[in-house]
Amino acid sequence: MNYQFTQRNKIVCIVLMAIGLASIAASFITHSHQAWGNLLMNNFYFMAIALGATFFLAVQYVAEVGWSAVIKRVLEAMGQYLIVAGVIMVVLFWLGKDHLYHWTHHDLYDPNSPEYDEIMVGKSAFLNVPFFFIRMVLYFVIWYGFARLFRKESLAMEMGNPVEHYKKNVKYSAIFLVLFAITSSTSAWDFIMSIDAHWFSTLFGWYTFAGLFISSLCILALLIIYLKSNGYMPEVNDNHIHDIGRFMFAFSIFWTYLWFAQFMLIWYANLPEEVTYFMTRFEHYRGLFIGTFFVNFICPFLVLMSRDAKKTMGILAVVASILFVGHWMDMFVMIIPGTTGEHGHITWMEIGTTCGFAGLFLFSTLYHLSKAPLVAKSHPMMQESLHHTT
Repeated sequence: MNYQFTQRNKIVCIVLMAIGLASIAASFITHSHQAWGNLLMNNFYFMAIALGATFFLAVQYVAEVGWSAVIKRVLEAMGQYLIVAGVIMVVLFWLGKDHLYHWTHHDLYDPNSPEYDEIMVGKSAFLNVPFFFIRMVLYFVIWYGFARLFRKESLAMEMGNPVEHYKKNVKYSAIFLVLFAITSSTSAWDFIMSIDAHWFSTLFGWYTFAGLFISSLCILALLIIYLKSNGYMPEVNDNHIHDIGRFMFAFSIFWTYLWFAQFMLIWYANLPEEVTYFMTRFEHYRGLFIGTFFVNFICPFLVLMSRDAKKTMGILAVVASILFVGHWMDMFVMIIPGTTGEHGHITWMEIGTTCGFAGLFLFSTLYHLSKAPLVAKSHPMMQESLHHTT
């Protein structure tokens, strides 16, 4: 069965995108100092959701598990958004790099300038505009290229010889995961950590990965619940929902460990070159900074501890929605203080921009869902998935 991307759903997505455009325009007019950071935050967040879906899809192939066969088309459709995020990121960097990345300012590297910065000179071999741009393009070529390959081979299963195409995806996934292990960390350093270019954390790549993966699982859960509530994907049973809930629960604990480890070890050591990152966030964004911990840990820990809760679509939808907002807050704390300083705040313009990116992401995902059967009937492990129990 194919998903029907109705006119009503298209209008909803377009309205969300219109709200986003209006919010972006208003933010540039009223508080342009935060507008660039707002764009970067939202584009990275939804890019991360698409990337996390592609990562999860690759893990399913490499592990050769059967339970997830009925949900792979949703993961494939989510990953196709990467090309949109890539184009926006390239445009955003070229137009807004001077507002987002302090290290792009030429005066930092001029010994005769009062802004001369020895630390940035020492990092200039890695943090320079040409090399940064090359890395950025390479990231999206790799990510979207493999997302397209996975989709292509998956659709080819319906045309004949599914085992051959399945094995190709297993091989592609193994290569992708090696590249992902590298690029997921280096892209986090480039897009986010280099905003605060004097600061670094050896845990930052893992921390960013944990957040993006949980956000992907949240959107995956919400999409599947939406499709099932509209009569699609009857093949998905409570046990599939339960497994998605288990991943959400497990990686929320993993994210909490990384949040605590990164913050507490740096704060306890109290080294000036490390602690300045958290001083800004703790002094001027304390409510959001502490709030992300409680929202992203306490909620899933208390609610999803129960086996029945992870199997109940209504409960899982509520928790997924809360975690989606919680990790959006986390992304805000990661990016806005570095681009805006102590004056950043959440207004209707930031929320409206998020609505715009959500509309763009949903339009891309639902469009690709409508172009192929929602369940790959020819998948070699489909029977195992249909009879999946936990």
